[in-house]
Amino acid sequence: MTREVVQALNVQVDGTYVDATFGRGGHTRAILSCLGPAGRVLAIDRDPEAHRCAKQMSEAESRLTFVQASFSELFEMVNSHGLVHRVTGLVLDLGVSSPQLDSHERGFSFNGDGPLDMRMNPDMGQSAAEWLNTVTEERLRNCLRELGEERYSRRIARAVVAARASRPLSRTLELADIVAHVVPSREPGKHPATRTFQAIRMQVNQELGELKSVLPQALSVLEPGGRLVVISFHSLEHRAVKQFLRQSASGDRYPPDLPVTHDQIRPAVKILSKPLRPGQQEIETNPRARSAVLRAAEKTGHADS
Repeated sequence: MTREVVQALNVQVDGTYVDATFGRGGHTRAILSCLGPAGRVLAIDRDPEAHRCAKQMSEAESRLTFVQASFSELFEMVNSHGLVHRVTGLVLDLGVSSPQLDSHERGFSFNGDGPLDMRMNPDMGQSAAEWLNTVTEERLRNCLRELGEERYSRRIARAVVAARASRPLSRTLELADIVAHVVPSREPGKHPATRTFQAIRMQVNQELGELKSVLPQALSVLEPGGRLVVISFHSLEHRAVKQFLRQSASGDRYPPDLPVTHDQIRPAVKILSKPLRPGQQEIETNPRARSAVLRAAEKTGHADS
């Protein structure tokens, strides 16, 4: 949804933008193409491969600065570059990127065999294999139910614990086969392990916690009138973004029986449009975009007062 992102940001030629999920630079390139010599982009991503891609891009693009970090460190990264309250627009494209899914060595996908890793930054934290081989059955069940919304979470957790008793789990196809043997076939084209892999990936990378941390930071770094654009991909992300924007747009909270005038409510953001979904042409070109939802909001002058 690159075109929709640029439109929602309302890119200004001399603006300062933050791409907090650089990936392989698609949104950054589109923003840079709209900027003049005075414009700039600060890009952030925790993936070492994104760092390598950004390094190559920045060698020919002086308006781009890249920082390898989690987007939950947004305020710290923006502040270190002296840009707090000076950011014209910020984009968050959540979830896992296509290059991460396509690389079997990263362990995100059940479409090919690879090490059971799933970390956005393979140099930090606990891998999926390390977590799966030590987690309790109850905690695994809760993870699958809450993060994957998996109705067969109990069956899967029991099967995983039984399998690892024989030998530690280490490969993606090994886990996918365990799940496929205990989960009834889903709708055509959807692998039985889809929700399991989603839940474990979100657990390993603390994705919901990262998202809930970055959203208020985004408002803190934007200038008044600055735009926040978020693309989410599944119900838990949709809900977190929707609730945050709705609460921010509702303004200051007062007791329900206290009479207040409209100008006293002071909303922090103005929601710009209804949620946008990719068109059929984009879905045909990139089937992974089918669940994407884009939400955009503009920071008001009340947010920092």
